[in-house]
Amino acid sequence: MKTPTLIILLVIIPLLSFSQSKNPSLMILPSDNWCNQRYFMTEYNNQGTMMKVPDYKMAFQEDTELGQVISKIGTLMLKKNYSLKDAEQELKNIQQRIAEDNVTQSSATGSFLSESPLDILKKRAKADIVIQIWWKVNKTATGKSISFTLEAFDAYTSKRIASSTGTDIPTNESIVPIMLEKAVSDRMKEFTGQMDKFYKDISKNGREIILSVKRWENTDFTLEKEINGEEIITHINDWMRKNTVNSQFNMSDATENFILFEQVRIPMKGNMDAREFGRQLQKYLKSSPFNIDAKLMTRGLGEAILVLGEK
Repeated sequence: MKTPTLIILLVIIPLLSFSQSKNPSLMILPSDNWCNQRYFMTEYNNQGTMMKVPDYKMAFQEDTELGQVISKIGTLMLKKNYSLKDAEQELKNIQQRIAEDNVTQSSATGSFLSESPLDILKKRAKADIVIQIWWKVNKTATGKSISFTLEAFDAYTSKRIASSTGTDIPTNESIVPIMLEKAVSDRMKEFTGQMDKFYKDISKNGREIILSVKRWENTDFTLEKEINGEEIITHINDWMRKNTVNSQFNMSDATENFILFEQVRIPMKGNMDAREFGRQLQKYLKSSPFNIDAKLMTRGLGEAILVLGEK
């Protein structure tokens, strides 16, 4: 009698584990187009190039509808058991992080960090998915209707993973958040279905990141240097094969000076992100027989950069 019981437990336990797995965390923001139409934009210096990006802080402070709209969309997501990160609350504390980053420099070259405001926000809130909402109220002969576009992006790669767009039928309702809630809720099943498909994929096959390995120009070795009979490039490639999910990664480019790994699948466990994955490779290269120092840098949540030779 023990054997059938054991078999039943072996079948049930994995099913329970799957059913109890957490849903992805979300952060809801206005779309770039919405911010641009309402002049909630700002510029930042990206290594000498001025970039125009949404000013979310100004949008939350000055637009009376935005907070209510995000609250309504958030309520719909909570009903689907998603975990929400409060973007507005994070923005209230982000100025201190920006101030700290503005005085952070490379000890070797004096180079400053380069991150967009959205990169900083995503890293701080550490959401799995960023949802962007655009809407517009239309006046018709029979009342008001609302058009909307809802898009979901992987916070690590910025790839679009779900989208929904539509225009509700005209009504006598005039409160925008209520109009938008109804329009979106009618299409929510399809939208969340797309997100669920994405999250099931990364739960099974790992989260996707980018990893690049470079060397300082004053380093006295190249990535083609042989250690224990193999080039450094080969050692790194072997490490990637052992530490990615099902050895899934693509060495997009490699020279004596740099390696670019794309579509790198890292495990969905603990605090694993691009920085932690890069830190593990950094520790490996520091160990014997390599004894190579490396500086670890990141762009957002999904890209890690190792520069070999010194920190």
